[in-house]
Amino acid sequence: MITSKGKRALLILFAFIGSYLISYMMDPYSTYWTDYATRPPSDIAEEFVISIIFCAVVSELSLFLDRWFNRKMPWTIDPIKRLVIQSFIQILGVLLVTLMMHFIFVLILEENDVEATISEVKSYWQWIIATVLTALMISAINTGNFLITNWKSTAMEAAEHKIKAAEHKQVAAEAELQALKLQLDPHFVFNNLSVLSELILENQQLGYEYAENLAKVYRYLLVNSRKKLIPLGEELKFLNAYLFLIEKRMGQGVAFEIIVSQEHLRLQMPPLTLQLLIENALKHNRTTKDSPLQITMQSDAEYLTVSNTLLPLVSKADSAGIGLTNILSRYALLSDKKPIVEEDALVFTVKVPLLS
Repeated sequence: MITSKGKRALLILFAFIGSYLISYMMDPYSTYWTDYATRPPSDIAEEFVISIIFCAVVSELSLFLDRWFNRKMPWTIDPIKRLVIQSFIQILGVLLVTLMMHFIFVLILEENDVEATISEVKSYWQWIIATVLTALMISAINTGNFLITNWKSTAMEAAEHKIKAAEHKQVAAEAELQALKLQLDPHFVFNNLSVLSELILENQQLGYEYAENLAKVYRYLLVNSRKKLIPLGEELKFLNAYLFLIEKRMGQGVAFEIIVSQEHLRLQMPPLTLQLLIENALKHNRTTKDSPLQITMQSDAEYLTVSNTLLPLVSKADSAGIGLTNILSRYALLSDKKPIVEEDALVFTVKVPLLS
């Protein structure tokens, strides 16, 4: 890839060759060109040095004007107005540079007493016109490069956006699938219906509360599983109903502690995050009355921390960690903040970011 210095060198070379070529094409039979081969090598070398310096100044002027106009008057706002104004300033700038070079290399070098012939004046103006055209061509090349680079950048951003949207759609579909699996899971349905039937026989009021919370769980799964984000307060309302079912089904085999500040309830998170984390804890740990599984949730301004004691099952559950993977994937698409997973000999902890 060509560096910035390399591009500048190529532009100077282009300006040097272009100015001579255009000048020649304007009047190939002028005495300047017909007598060119007979000139002393020292004169030609001196002219080359002056021309290269002049072309370098003109090239830098063109690049400076392009950068300035890109900031103050982008092509996307009013291209016709920019073209007219930039071309005018470009021509004026080249004329001023030419005048400055004239004072430096003519007046300061005390060559002002030499009277120029009509042919020399004509060649001088041809050279100025050629330089102006070359400067405009440099500006056109630089503008073309700028527009192509922007087009590539925009195309890449659009492609990345499409990929990200597709990934988000896939992850959202996976989350929805997990919710549907929970709804259709025969164990989940059978266990809850069994508990419900027992409660109705033993305590009709408790059975009614159980049925009401079961309905809340299904309603939440149906309504919110497709959303990208949901307030923590809404997620906790669902969680209360979900935990009610778990506690009545598992009894004293699991204990929950929720410490969430009221000021954090408006912060958001992907829906079903807490349900997936609790499901993950229940799936991989024992839940017995003698040694209950402790699950704790605690919020701060940035994270909701969900931790559970480690009580590994004798035979590990058949799971690929889909729930936790889904949470990590959704956060990767929604925010720069990532969930933090920590584990030691006693506790497994997941810190999920709370988004504003």
